[in-house]
Amino acid sequence: MLAAGAAWLFLSDSGYWPGASLTRAWESDRDGTSAEEGAHRTWVVGDTLVRGRFTSVTGFEAGSGRKRWEFVPPGRSRICASSTAVDGSLVLVAYGDLAGKAGDGATVRGCPTVAALDLADGRELWYGDRKTWELESDRLNDGLVAVGGGLGVVLDSGHARDGGNGAVRAVDLRTGAARWTAALPAGCLPDKVASAPEQVLAVLVCEGEAKLAAFDPVSGASRWTVPLDARRGVAARAVVTFVSTAPIVLRADELGQGVDAFLVFGPDGRPTSRVEATGDHGSIDSHVTVSDGRLFALVSTGGKKDRLVAFDLATGAQAWRAEVGGPRYHPGALHAQDGRVMVLMTSIKYHDSLTVLDARTGEEKEERSFREHVGSVDDLFDRQGAVITVRSGGGVRPFAGYERW
Repeated sequence: MLAAGAAWLFLSDSGYWPGASLTRAWESDRDGTSAEEGAHRTWVVGDTLVRGRFTSVTGFEAGSGRKRWEFVPPGRSRICASSTAVDGSLVLVAYGDLAGKAGDGATVRGCPTVAALDLADGRELWYGDRKTWELESDRLNDGLVAVGGGLGVVLDSGHARDGGNGAVRAVDLRTGAARWTAALPAGCLPDKVASAPEQVLAVLVCEGEAKLAAFDPVSGASRWTVPLDARRGVAARAVVTFVSTAPIVLRADELGQGVDAFLVFGPDGRPTSRVEATGDHGSIDSHVTVSDGRLFALVSTGGKKDRLVAFDLATGAQAWRAEVGGPRYHPGALHAQDGRVMVLMTSIKYHDSLTVLDARTGEEKEERSFREHVGSVDDLFDRQGAVITVRSGGGVRPFAGYERW
């Protein structure tokens, strides 16, 4: 009996036990050999898997991994911003010259060109100019472009936190035709843009304080502007990112000098709840996702295992917690969909593992070991019963599909 138990433990942990394993069914073609930094966007459109990098945007056939198309910006340009979401099959990207463009005796860096891509076939539908700020990086910029409701939203002239002094404007996503320029509140400059159902959102810097604003998608008129933290405020120096727009969840981090929390707002701008990044639950790292009215986060506790914690967005209270991985495992990726939460843990010594939990209760529904090491993974998701992983890094096969066995 002891021998049988040891054999079961070995086989199940190594991906060779029926009902507890995942085996690789396919890998995508490579999307370049450059040692560029890893993927900065992944989209799924129908049966096409798309990876956006600094050097290109590439579409692959789901189920086989065959490369379908590739978009490469012209000349020496690099893609330095892209929308997180997809509207239909369309996204916005912004790109600029890696070395900077010289003209009239000045060097202009940043992302001076914005374009709409159709991810179904990789076509560039249109491109146009975007006003840049001299201190903008020509590397990845977050919150410069967004899509939703048939609109493309563009932040001109850079992030206010970095000295930008620009505007929020909207264009027709399919044609690039101008729609409106937002009416910003007096004394405010835009820092990030996003698109939510039935409104456009922006993080603003208003006289040294970061705020959240909403605009009418038809006219660009201001609907509301609220402090991120009504009690003490959030300083302009804070790094503020959109975690979700439906519901509205932002992370505000004053970089060790004050606030570091996830802030939740209703569609009318009223604060709903908040989750501190560090508390009794541990310290939340970068593995965070929102689904089913909850914020799911992998947290570090200083113990032998990592912890997955679910927070109720209506109250900010902890709904449940679950220990995942082990002393020799490291968080690889976190994803929530269809009422389930998936956690991928990697290990140098042991086989990588996947744990699936019920999003409502935290009850473990599935635990499996990968037969092969998955590599450095940015994201994963479940598609038609197959587990799809998204690898990071240059010169890799970015997508791989695994079947349950």
